[in-house]
This record gives sequence, structure tokens and C-alpha cells, in this order.
Amino acid sequence: MLRLSLLPFHRFPISSHFLNLSPKSTMAVSASYTTSSHSSSKLLFRQLFEKESSTYTYLLADVSHPDKPALLIDPVDKTVDRDLSLVKELGLKLVYAMNTHVHADHVTGTGLIKSKLDGVKSVISRASKSKADHLIEAGDKIYFGDMFLEVRATPGHTLGCVTYVTGDGPNQPQPRMAFTGDALLIRGCGRTDFQGGSSDQLYESVHSQIFTLPKDTLIYPAHDYKGFTVSTVGEEMLYNPRLTKNKEGFEDIMKNLKLAYPKMIDIAVPANMVCGLQDLSERPAESVST
Repeated sequence: MLRLSLLPFHRFPISSHFLNLSPKSTMAVSASYTTSSHSSSKLLFRQLFEKESSTYTYLLADVSHPDKPALLIDPVDKTVDRDLSLVKELGLKLVYAMNTHVHADHVTGTGLIKSKLDGVKSVISRASKSKADHLIEAGDKIYFGDMFLEVRATPGHTLGCVTYVTGDGPNQPQPRMAFTGDALLIRGCGRTDFQGGSSDQLYESVHSQIFTLPKDTLIYPAHDYKGFTVSTVGEEMLYNPRLTKNKEGFEDIMKNLKLAYPKMIDIAVPANMVCGLQDLSERPAESVST
């Protein structure tokens, strides 16, 4: 097992990998999400929204740790100043800026964050074939303080999609939280007609990697277009109009969506392949594979 941290890499005798951050925190939620509580008193959590692309950015920190290490999931370039201002106000040390996949509807804020704040490392899946400081794979664990996110591969919307799930254990937040990117949306899912998408693969990903989580696991997607902020695995298993169908029915729905070509794709995808900044294109990425 490989543990990636603020320190050099360390190997452990198990199959998954680790990224080791360092914050601990009391539970605090954004104004847009106030319906659920967690048993952990360490987790600081904020759900943030970018209205033009209807993108959610998530801030997590372990505030019980002296350094209060934090991470951002799916930051957007247009709201980087807002996010970094919040990090500063809360007294956190931002360590990772992470993406669930190569987005087609907005430019990631990871590169811009790195240019504004020393020490932050960008994270994305190896399967995405994009640039980042750390390329993660299924089974990796991303530690922040005593808490961690487990990496689950959930391709289908794109080849490189992953879902980040909070850890399972007595010192981890309960109920668990799954940051599903575009693989699973609230009462929907991401499209599968570009960037190596596959409806067959997406169906298998959601059913094998997300719907196998405890039913009270909280679902936090990368987008919402109808005003929803959070769901649960149990809810989506019952009420998701696409993913409650059998695979054949799901594939038929996805085949007939007739969606418009994403207006930002020709700008966003090339930029996001290089961490949101074109001048990072020649910069080698650090590997976390064993």
C-alpha cells in the first residue's frame, strides 16, 4: 500500500494507495445544505456553488489536526478567489485541489489555485490521461488529518471518472459521503456520448461502486440543475429515473437523450487536460502507482 502525504512516499503491505493530508474539524455545513449531521466532530464541510455551470465545489477539512489540512473537490476557475478566501477565513491549510474527472462544461480551478497558494497539489485519475501533481487510481486513499477519502473508479461519463468516498471506520464521518462527480447526479447521471463515454460502463460503475455503499451514504454530485443539494444511495436506488431501469432500458434512455453539444467543451477539455492552465502542459506528473 502506498501512502502519499505531505512527507515522502511510504509503502504499506496492502493493495491500495494512500494520500496523507492533515486537517481535523468540527462539522459545519454551507447554507445550501443543512439537513444532515455527522457523528464526527472533526469534519468541516462546505458545499459551494458556481451558477454558470451549475457546479458544486466541496471543501473538507480535519480541524482537530494542528495544521487543519483541507482539500477542495471540483473547484471552478471563476470561483477560485471565493474558495481561497473561505479557506483563509476558516484558518485551514489547503493541501489538495482535486477533480472527479476532466470536465467539459467549465475550466477547473486547480491550476489557478496552485498559482495563488504555495504547496497545494493537484489530483486527478490516471485514467483521465491529464496532467496533475498526483495521478490516483481505484483503491487509493487520500488522507487529510485522521480522515480519508477512498477512490472508486466510476467511468462511463468519461474514461477517467472517479468517486471519492469518505472512510469507513469509527473515526470517520457518519453517514458516509460520496462525491460522485458526473457519474451519479441527483435523479440523473452524466451524459455518455463524448470523452470516451459508455452507457454500459456507466451503468456498471454506478451499480457496482456506488449502489453497493450503505443506503444512508450521502450523495454529493458535481452538478445540479434543479435546485437539489444532496441525496442518498437509498434514494437514488429507488427514485433515479434512469438508473432504476435494467441495463437495456438505461442504454436506450441514454441513446435517445439528444443533448446539444456542450458549449464549453472545446475550451474546457484542452485546459482541463493540463490542470486548467495551458503552461502546465509540459510539467511531469508524480505517480502514486505501485
